[in-house]
Amino acid sequence: MEIGIRDAAPARRRRLRAWLTAATAALALAAGGLWQLAPASAQQGGFSIEGTQLIDANGNPFVMRGTSHADVWYQGEFASYGEISDLGANTVRVVLGSGQRGWGTSSADRVADIVAECKAQQLICMLEVHDTTGYGEQSGAASLDQAVDYWQSIQSVLEGEEAYVLINIGNEPWGNQNTSGWLDATKSAIQQMRASGFEHTLVVDAPNWGQDWEKRMLNGAPEVAAADSLGNTLFSVHMYEVYTSAQTVIDYFEAFEQMNLPLIVGEYGNIHGGQNVAWQTIQSEAQARGIGWLAWSYSGNGSGVEHLDQVTGFNPSQLTTWGQGVFTSANGIQNTAERATVFGDDPDPTDPVTTPTDDPTTGGPAEGDCTAAITIASDWGSGWQGKVTVTATDAALDGWKLTWTWAGSTRITSSWNATITASGAGVTATDVGWNAAVPVGQSREVFGFNASTPAATPVVTCEAI
Repeated sequence: MEIGIRDAAPARRRRLRAWLTAATAALALAAGGLWQLAPASAQQGGFSIEGTQLIDANGNPFVMRGTSHADVWYQGEFASYGEISDLGANTVRVVLGSGQRGWGTSSADRVADIVAECKAQQLICMLEVHDTTGYGEQSGAASLDQAVDYWQSIQSVLEGEEAYVLINIGNEPWGNQNTSGWLDATKSAIQQMRASGFEHTLVVDAPNWGQDWEKRMLNGAPEVAAADSLGNTLFSVHMYEVYTSAQTVIDYFEAFEQMNLPLIVGEYGNIHGGQNVAWQTIQSEAQARGIGWLAWSYSGNGSGVEHLDQVTGFNPSQLTTWGQGVFTSANGIQNTAERATVFGDDPDPTDPVTTPTDDPTTGGPAEGDCTAAITIASDWGSGWQGKVTVTATDAALDGWKLTWTWAGSTRITSSWNATITASGAGVTATDVGWNAAVPVGQSREVFGFNASTPAATPVVTCEAI
């Protein structure tokens, strides 16, 4: 998407880190407290990919919930980063310029300031080069090779920020003409980035102005993923008028799940090209499947797409109708976003262990190989969201099964990061592999769900499997 321009549209590393952290904590205690561990924060390394999941530097799944900000066009709106964070987003996609399209070049100093501000505002920063938009069809658009040249020119300010920055190599890097060239160009760009020493998670956009209606990215994704020597590439589709039906959204999400490859919706709107986009389905299905999304865009749209502004005139107190859908709807940012644990929410092995306390209304957690508890994350009247935490009491877990029974008419309507089976009011939930491990004495939020009213916190029985 261009503001004011109409577009046509390493799996085991986290467990080793966790073991090393625990071992370091034990050494610290054995030393009699002569030195202390640093506060919980991003550990060595950065984001990585495990199957369909984006994993943060602390080894925890991270699901993007955010928006885009066109920094290259609105450099006077630097306060937008704090405003976007205050509205609840955990990620911001930042529009940069590489110098080919006449709107300027985002300097290394400017990018360094953006990254620092994102970190100060506890936002994961996904940087993108916008000059590539519509290559092959849009006059003057940059190639992916030119985008790589730009990233190399600012590499010094991005090194060491792998835990906080993802690199979206080029926005919508192919129009609707000669799209077969997208595959080799994308593989080459990834390989050039790796050869230059970039270790960040790389994000690649689809052709067809990002919408992939020819399925070039969908069909080529396994080959693109294999081209990355670090196995750390995330795929991004843009959903506008090609995705007017709910089933089209579901089918695209399902196809990536079947391939066990990671996908985000890098852009989407509510209306585009005079057609209604299935944005509610994008949000609800993304929530159910643990897929990240970044809605377009915070403010500053023009030339017929002003309706895509989420706030009026960069004023966070003036949410538009679209902004309400992005930030305050049932599956919007304020009801679903969670900060990346690199900002300090990851359990610190030196902290006292917290276990679920007895609830006088339910009788507290049931005894077993572990304990578990449901908490109410949000309640919007016609439904609610629950979070489930598992605590390993006597030994580390490498698999878990939870069971409970709803006391009334409550039923799960969607869930993510667990395999759920239900029979009437009875529910069984098991891990999905990557979230099976819970270190002894620690608690971990393992999955979430949406449910029908009334909101409830029944007794949960936990069993190691």
